[in-house]
Amino acid sequence: MMNFPSLVFALVMGFLMSLSITLATTFVRVGPAGNFFWLWLEVWVVAYPVAIVCILIYRPTASKITAKILQKLGSNKS
Repeated sequence: MMNFPSLVFALVMGFLMSLSITLATTFVRVGPAGNFFWLWLEVWVVAYPVAIVCILIYRPTASKITAKILQKLGSNKS
């Protein structure tokens, strides 16, 4: 079930991650072109909503997997 804090987290994390990843990949792809900002913005406008949806979908599963990994790592400490 989605709650308000989860939605706010998805908005903030989606913004930061999509901003960073599209900035880096657009720069690698086109370099310092004169129209770089507009090319990057075009890609980011698509990536941001996709990132939000993915975070909302994957967060519960990622949390469970993380807990299991940490549990395994904790049980191996002796």
